[in-house]
Amino acid sequence: MLKNTRLVTGIGVCACSALIFTSSSQESSIQHATDVKFQEWQNVIHAPEGRVDRQVKVVDIGESNVAVGVLFRDRIEANDEPIGGIVHTHVSEVYYITKGSGILVTGGTLLERRDAPPNSDIVEVLVGDSFFTSVARGDGQVREVREGDIVVIPAGVFHGWHSVDERVEMVSIRPDPKKVLPAGYVNPYTE
Repeated sequence: MLKNTRLVTGIGVCACSALIFTSSSQESSIQHATDVKFQEWQNVIHAPEGRVDRQVKVVDIGESNVAVGVLFRDRIEANDEPIGGIVHTHVSEVYYITKGSGILVTGGTLLERRDAPPNSDIVEVLVGDSFFTSVARGDGQVREVREGDIVVIPAGVFHGWHSVDERVEMVSIRPDPKKVLPAGYVNPYTE
């Protein structure tokens, strides 16, 4: 028992040391925090033009970037057709559902692939290299999401909507470890 306790303690000390080293090595490169105010992302999600996925800001955080985006999906009726969606090659997403509910599908066996054009805003500003695809109904991880839920979608994982009962709005935090997104980007509608 004592041997296991020492092992766990040793692993904990190593992990904490690595964390402190990583934190101290970035200490000199980043000197400030970036705010994304409620009104800024609300302005962007309710802007009169733009797609269903909109970037708010992209921030350089040292060894990587992180982006904050907003998305919405209007009502989608469930049917027997494959579920259309997207896969991002390098950028993960963390959805925080702020309004509405629906059935979100992640993973599954991909049926086809259509690359997003390299010069599109999807690739250049939103989420980097990506492709559109679909999965069969019932395939993948199918779950209901609603206001207050958080879903973590790693890079390389399909995500799409089976159905949306009422308009779903969400904030998406996008870790960008390869810095493929444009650091310093600020959506003009934030004002």
